[in-house]
Formats: sequence, C-alpha cells, structure tokens
Amino acid sequence: MFSRRDFLLGASAAALLGMRGAGAESRALNPLKIPALLEGRSDGGALRYDLTVAAGQTAFLPGPTTPTYGINGPYLGPTIRCRVGDRVALRVKNNLEEPTTLHWHGLHVPALYDGGPHQVIAPEQTWEPSFLIKQQKASLCWYHAHLMEQTGEQVLRGLAGLFLIEDEESSALRLPSEYGVDDIPLVIQDRRFNPDGSFEYMSTMGDAEVGYQGDVILVNGTVDPYLALRRQRTRLRVLNGSNSRIYVLGRNDGADLVVIGADGSLLERPARMKRVKLAPAERIELIVDVQPGQTVTLMSYPVVAGAAGSGVKMRGAQEAGDTFPIIELRAGKLEPAGPVPERLISVPNWNPAQAARTRTFTLNMATMSLKARPLPMEGPMGINGRSMDMKRIDVQVPLGSIEIWQIENATTLPHPFHIHDIQFRVLDRDGAPPQPYEQGLKDTVLVEAGSKVRVIAEFADYADPVHPYMFHCHNLEHEDAGMMGQFVVV
Repeated sequence: MFSRRDFLLGASAAALLGMRGAGAESRALNPLKIPALLEGRSDGGALRYDLTVAAGQTAFLPGPTTPTYGINGPYLGPTIRCRVGDRVALRVKNNLEEPTTLHWHGLHVPALYDGGPHQVIAPEQTWEPSFLIKQQKASLCWYHAHLMEQTGEQVLRGLAGLFLIEDEESSALRLPSEYGVDDIPLVIQDRRFNPDGSFEYMSTMGDAEVGYQGDVILVNGTVDPYLALRRQRTRLRVLNGSNSRIYVLGRNDGADLVVIGADGSLLERPARMKRVKLAPAERIELIVDVQPGQTVTLMSYPVVAGAAGSGVKMRGAQEAGDTFPIIELRAGKLEPAGPVPERLISVPNWNPAQAARTRTFTLNMATMSLKARPLPMEGPMGINGRSMDMKRIDVQVPLGSIEIWQIENATTLPHPFHIHDIQFRVLDRDGAPPQPYEQGLKDTVLVEAGSKVRVIAEFADYADPVHPYMFHCHNLEHEDAGMMGQFVVV
C-alpha cells in the first residue's frame, strides 16, 4: 500500500525520495504556485510586456534541483493579460545559450509575429513583436516555445505561460475574476525525473512514437498541490500543457464539472459534465462550487478512446486504472458568490453552406498506421504523406474565405490538431455533433485514432504570401518528427 503522495509522485520521484509506506499523510502537501500576472505598462499607445527567457534551477522535489528554462523566472512564465482592442508590444530577450521562439498560441496575429519556427530568437538577441488584439471573443490562450524539431524539449524544460484576453461582454457576466483569489490558472503537465534531479526526456521508443509521458504531475510547477479556496465559486482556467498526455478530468465526489469556456471563447451556456477529455494544448474554463469545510479533488480518469497503451503510465496504474489526482481543493470559511449565469455569450459561427471549399488533412505515421503500407514520407510522421519542410508552402488560403478543414487520422494513436492564426468551430466527429464543452471557439481539436473531424473557420484580416502559419499535431514529439505543415493567407 502506498500513500496518495507516493502514487502521485510516481516511480522517478520515488527514486529520488524513497518509498513512503502505508499510513503516511494522504492529503496534498504543497500550496499551489500562482504565476505572476503581467498586465503591461503604457508605452506610446501600447501595452508593453518585457519577457526574458533564461535557464534556471527549480526545486520540484526534495533533493537535487532540476535544471529548467523559464520566462521571467526559473520555470514557466507569467500570465499575460490584456483586452480585445489593446495594442500590445512585447520585448522578448533570449538569455539561453541556444535559439528559441515564443508562439502566441490561439492569438489572431500577423504571420510575421506569430512566433513559429520562422521567428527564431538567437542567443542574446531580442525580438519585439507588436500587434492589435483582434480576438473575436475573450479567450484563454497561451504562449510557448516553437523551435523547429526542438519544441518538445524546450516546452518540457519550462517555456510556456498563459495569455488571458478579456472583453466587455465577458466582464459583464460578473464571473469570478480576481486573479489568484477566485480566478485561478492551472497549467497541468507531466514529467519524469532522473536520479540527479534533471528531467528525463526521449529515453524510450515510446517517447518518440507515442509521445513523451511522465509519471509526476505538476500544476503550475507544483508537485502534489492543494488550493485553499476563499469563495463559494472559483473559476479554474485549465491548460493541458503536457507534451502528449491526455487527461479525463472529473471531481472525486461525483459532482458535475461546470464548464463555461473552451480555447477561444466562453460557451453560450454552461455545460455540466461528469468527465471532460482534455488533449495537449486544449483549454477549458471551469466553475467549482463548494460548501464551507468541503474538500474536493480534481482527478484524471482513464482515457477510454484513443488510449496509448505503450505510453508511460502513472505508477500504480495497474491497480488504479490510470486514475490519479491533479489538485486538491480545500474550502474553509467561504465568501458567498453570485450564481453562474445560465446564458453566457453568443459564440460566432459560420454556415457550412458558405464555405468556399473543403480541404482534407490526413495524419500519417510510418509506424502505427491503420494501413498495412503507410504513405511514404521524408520522415517518420507527416500530413497528407509529407513531412514538415520549412521551405515548402502546403496550402494557400484566400483572404476572407470561409473554409471547412477535414482532419482524418490514419494512425492508431489520437492526435490533437492545432491551426495557427484562427479560431474555429467544430462541426462534427464522424458525423456526430461535438461534445457540449467543445462548442465554443477552438484552435485545437482531438482527432481519435481512425476518425475524422470537420472544423469551419474564416481566414480574416491578415494576408502575407511570404510568412506562413503552421498547422500540426500538438503531440509535441509528433510535431517535432514532421507532423506539421504550413499555410499562407493571400
């Protein structure tokens, strides 16, 4: 028998700490770290944000510290917050000994400032993108490294943070909004540790084929976290920041999760769900309603469809069925809060009859293919039979067009598919409607093994025949192995 903490920390942490026996403390041990909030300073009509990317050391576990990367700190980055209509000016200084990038994931920005593999920041250099916030709706976005063939490792080391965008419509709803008090960011990641405290990465065939999976859960860089709730209702802004692990979130008391938002917008109405599947790069917003003195644990439950059998499981998974805790929510005396509105916002949508065309994107792997003879590719993974080539433009999209993109998964693994520049609506999965919590604006969608998903979007505002945007699998090891392509808006 093992304590809750032994189970959560996993085999790699146990190698550092030693095993704890039965009867040990079963409650979460560490207060949740809250990333710093940056709201910018006024500078010539813009909001200025200064970001410094650098190496550091982080104490995740007792014992040796871990060499990490971070933004304005040793691990992860601050939460950036602004509003629709703001002009933001970012100054990104690279103090690493290697090049990097920062991609504004989910933001609708000019391709030149997208922060993908073409916008490399050399060591000791500074990148200064500036753009108008033209999101259609308030959004829970994020930012992360996106260096060609090194995205997985740089994100694993810590180059990621949240990017919150507000607007008048969402503010008028009076949802919990006091950052760090009743508006809480949760960046969920999984990691493995070597005995010397360093991250273990790409040490198994499973890392390369299935994608990296760790046996230690971090939330905002905190192992075994708890959050002391101060109000009856708390808003959780949740990012799956893992390289490849899929989570199925739910409450341990069996109560519904109240989902109010997706990647790129709030929902039209709250969706009450027992379980919510969250793939890498996907985001949801939750309202947690508790009573004084109540303790609730946000759990991850078994992934039924699209489960990767050869991945690294949480230690104890054979006994627990891949069920493990994410964070413990403790309520003491609580301040009362108003009800959650039954009507939230109007979510933009596009009529499929208005679509100028439908494009098909087939996700391929040289191994783990549904076909006996998968399509030949230049690398181990690709889209439409072609691995990523930075010199090749795969798709030209006319400015202002509405398009349907059909993503077909020809492999035996699930793949989260991300499109830069736009927010889309999910039309259907194999002809069936999307889940209620997927019916806001999104930029990433999970495509299960052997299935197809249709999404619809408008490509507005920014045309650039030279600088491309990306579309790719957001399993970062798959992306680095070639499951990525490029499009320009013309």
